[in-house]
Amino acid sequence: MDALLLSRIQFGFVISFHILFPAFTIGLASWLAFLEWRWLRTRDTAWRDLFFFWTKIFAVSFGMGVVSGIVMSFQFGTNWATLSEQAGNILGPLLSYEVLTAFFLEATFLGVMLFGWNRVSEKLHFLATCMVALGTLISTFWIISANSWMQTPAGYEIVNGVFEPASWWQIVFNPSFPYRLAHMVLAAFITTCFVIGGVSAAYLLRGKHVDHAKRMLKAAVIFAAITVPTQIFVGDQHGLNALEHQPIKVAAMEAHWEHHPGGVPLVLFAVPNEKKERNDYEIAIPKLGSLILTHSMDGEIQPLKSVPADERPPVKPVFYAFRVMVGLGVAMLLVVLASLWAWRRGRLYESRWVLQGWRLLTPAGFVAILAGWYVVEIGRQPYVIYGLLRTADAVSPTLAAASVMASLIVYAIVYAIVFGAGTWYLLKLLRKGPQPHEPPPRRDQGDKTPARPLSAAGEAIEENA
Repeated sequence: MDALLLSRIQFGFVISFHILFPAFTIGLASWLAFLEWRWLRTRDTAWRDLFFFWTKIFAVSFGMGVVSGIVMSFQFGTNWATLSEQAGNILGPLLSYEVLTAFFLEATFLGVMLFGWNRVSEKLHFLATCMVALGTLISTFWIISANSWMQTPAGYEIVNGVFEPASWWQIVFNPSFPYRLAHMVLAAFITTCFVIGGVSAAYLLRGKHVDHAKRMLKAAVIFAAITVPTQIFVGDQHGLNALEHQPIKVAAMEAHWEHHPGGVPLVLFAVPNEKKERNDYEIAIPKLGSLILTHSMDGEIQPLKSVPADERPPVKPVFYAFRVMVGLGVAMLLVVLASLWAWRRGRLYESRWVLQGWRLLTPAGFVAILAGWYVVEIGRQPYVIYGLLRTADAVSPTLAAASVMASLIVYAIVYAIVFGAGTWYLLKLLRKGPQPHEPPPRRDQGDKTPARPLSAAGEAIEENA
């Protein structure tokens, strides 16, 4: 293993951890805003209990997301110095805007949201919760803009081998950005939605926290009924955009090697054979691929063989990851349809098949997000900036393989400890479930201790462990 391969493995390892927690908190922040709005509207204490329960989950997830994000940013200087040198004038400002406009906003109002209950007015506290939710979306805006520019670069000029900005409007709103932003935000919302629905289904199956679980499951079904079909439409539009700007990525997603003048088949299953440039054990439906990919029965896509082998991405991981993502999306849609049918019959909370479906798909959003990112990132290879800068040319020139291997081992050990402990704590919080929230001290009694939604969490958990 050379420094290039190890650096790619290390970056893939770190970003695979990092993307999960921000994606979860994007949806969770908006869920918290909804819960607090319901509490303010109805004064029903069950909504308040749910707000404090999910606030604990959000705080832990947010902390782990920050930690993994900091580690990831170091690698641009240590492992990918050439990329930073040549594209830093564009990527640097985009990432800085994310910190200035989003992270500061989140961090500032997060303190008010976590510790300001009954210490600030109800309207101000609700505003803080909404600002945290808005901050997560703004953060997504800039991160996706930077990544999309690397996929479909625009608004630049190259001066002495360095990318210089020519139009920031074209850089930020590059050709793939709107589709990728909508796709990612919906994926984050759906991920959170299925965690909420899965947790509530588990409570109902166990007969615990029944009232809270019914509220959560009902909200999850309604939201999923809106977002899952919308995501299918957005994904289709995103695919059309990728076909226009990154046709070889689409060919790898579908494992299409040859021209099909009469219509491209839809490959349901195959074992791509990159050495012989063909598919083994292929199961395909004639012409259906053209209909899905081009919206025409006889439409064509550029095949893998139309470019040299060193211009193609690795086909197998892209092909299989895409099918994992699509398969989970179909499973989610089926569960949503079954839930709506059970709801119509008045059996949403009693149907064990529906509840088991939600419970089994609790982690489906996380898996689908990882699979989607593998499609996106591996599919643009061999380029780090598509069509302009190869990944092999972006790595730090003096980087030693031994140092990358050592840091990768350290990352693996530290991540196993930190994220293992964090995930264990989250699971214990989820098993504990929402509890009645004790009223905080009144301000007119002279107690100035902030109301802390995270306080006493450890004691409550250990007592029930």
